Amino acid sequence: MSELSRLDGEPLRVPAIAAAVEGLQSKLDDGGRFLLGITGSPGSGKSMFAEWLRRHLAPLAAIVVPMDGFHLGNAIIDGTPLRHRKGAIDTFDAGGYLSLLRRLARRDEDVVYAPDFRRSIDEPVAASIAVPADIPLVITEGNYLLAEQPPWPDVRATLGEVWFLETPRELRLARLIDRHVEFGMDRPAAEAWANGSDEANARLIESTRDAADRVLPWV
Repeated sequence: MSELSRLDGEPLRVPAIAAAVEGLQSKLDDGGRFLLGITGSPGSGKSMFAEWLRRHLAPLAAIVVPMDGFHLGNAIIDGTPLRHRKGAIDTFDAGGYLSLLRRLARRDEDVVYAPDFRRSIDEPVAASIAVPADIPLVITEGNYLLAEQPPWPDVRATLGEVWFLETPRELRLARLIDRHVEFGMDRPAAEAWANGSDEANARLIESTRDAADRVLPWV
């Protein structure tokens, strides 16, 4: 059984999540397009939450467009100090992400193609997610949606709401270490990265928590 299958309707038993979903559904009644942001620290479960929400809202058409598709490519960061901080706020093409969100918000193209991030090759892959104009809900998830450095406030301005996922630190770190090991790091290196670079990013992200429209407990 997959982790998502195991969850089923369990998140709706959490009052804050149930209220958030109910409020979101009411915003989708007018036939327009709504862009919802999901943020939280590394390992907080953003991708899983976004996919759970997409499935829960079916048959309403929704699609997930991750911010991670805008990681700078390894050809850009290899041989620079950024390589050792991959995942930090300055290792993303924030301007490209903002441009995509603005296109999605305008909804004036038959289809918009968004990039995705493939952990198996540790690279973004262009034009991997098709977003047709008739999709009413776009869920975008990423670390820095509420950051104050330009152009991130403009990113926030394109989003109807941003929800912050709050997950226990010990669980986040365990997930991160396991993820790094799964994709090629040895365990000591994974632990060092999770407690080093990832935690530095987490401190920045957690400082933006109070700017979220909703703070949701998530495991």
